Amino acid sequence: MKPRILVIRGGAIGDFILTLPAIHLLRENFPDVHLDILGYEHIIEIARGRFYADGTRSIEYGAMAGFFVPHSKLAPDLVEYFASFQQVVSYLFDPDRFFENNLRRAGVKNFLAAYARIDDSQHAAQQLARPLEKLALFLDDAAARVHPSDQDQALAGRFVGQATAPLIAMHPGSGSLRKNWPAANWASLAQWLHQAEPKATLVLVGGEADDVPLATVQAALPAGRVLLAQNLPLPHLAAVLQRCRLFIGHDSGISHLAAAAGTPCVLLFGPTDPAVWAPANAGVKVVAAPDGDLSRLPLGTVQEAVREALAALS
Repeated sequence: MKPRILVIRGGAIGDFILTLPAIHLLRENFPDVHLDILGYEHIIEIARGRFYADGTRSIEYGAMAGFFVPHSKLAPDLVEYFASFQQVVSYLFDPDRFFENNLRRAGVKNFLAAYARIDDSQHAAQQLARPLEKLALFLDDAAARVHPSDQDQALAGRFVGQATAPLIAMHPGSGSLRKNWPAANWASLAQWLHQAEPKATLVLVGGEADDVPLATVQAALPAGRVLLAQNLPLPHLAAVLQRCRLFIGHDSGISHLAAAAGTPCVLLFGPTDPAVWAPANAGVKVVAAPDGDLSRLPLGTVQEAVREALAALS
C-alpha cells in the first residue's frame, strides 16, 4: 500500500490557492504517496484528480465536530480515516490543540501544525509553506498553478461556444466591500473596453454575493457581448479563464484562480498589501488605490493599466 499524506485546509478560495505552492512541494518531493486534502468540497475540487490530490474529503461532515472537543467520543469511520495517514499537515486554527490531541488519540503519529497568522514579512504563499521546512522542504516558487482536466476543458469549450474572440474576463466583486472598486466604475470600464476592443466578448465572472455589480456591468453593455460566468464550479471556471486574453479583478479568490490558470491579470488593490496578497505569477499587474481607498482610484488609471496590458499581449 502507498504511504499516505493528508493536508487539512479550510478557508476561502484565495486561502486555498495560496496554499497550493506548499501542497505542490509535498507532491513534488513525495511523488509516490497517496495525497488527500480535507477541506471545503467546492474549493478543494480544484485539486482533486488535477495533479495535487489523489482524493479529497469534506470538512463539513457532522461527525468532524467531535474532533474539536477535548476527550469526546470520536466517530469510528473518521478514526479509521485519520489513522491511515503516515503524515498529517493541518492548517486549521487550533490554539488549544484540541483537534491535534484528538487526531493523536485516533492514531495519528506524525502531525504537523501548519497554521500561522499571515503578517507582512513576506508573500503569503511563502509563509504558508514555511511550516514544511520542518520536513526539510523549502519553497522556491510562490506562484500557484491549477491544472484543469480534459473534462473541465470540454465544459469550458461548451460554455464559450461561438463567442467572439478575444475573451476578456472581469470580476467586479470580492469577499469584502472594502476590497471593491465601485460598481459604476466597473460599468464605465466595461463600456470603454467595448469601444477599445469592439471584437472582444466580455466574460463577466461572479458568485452569489456579486449580483449587484454583475447586473450593473451587464446593463452597461449591448446584449450578446457578455458571457455571464456566475457560480460556475471552480475547475470549470479555471478552464474558462485559461481561454481569456486578460482578467481584470480585485484582491479576491477568483483573481488568484485566474492567475493560477496562467491568465494575464490587472488587479485593483485597496486596503491589502499586494506584496503579501497579490498572486506571485508572471503576468500579474497590480494597480494600487491611493491610501488603500478604492473609491479614490480613478477610472483613467485603470484604463491605462488595461491598455498597457493588452498592448503587451499583442
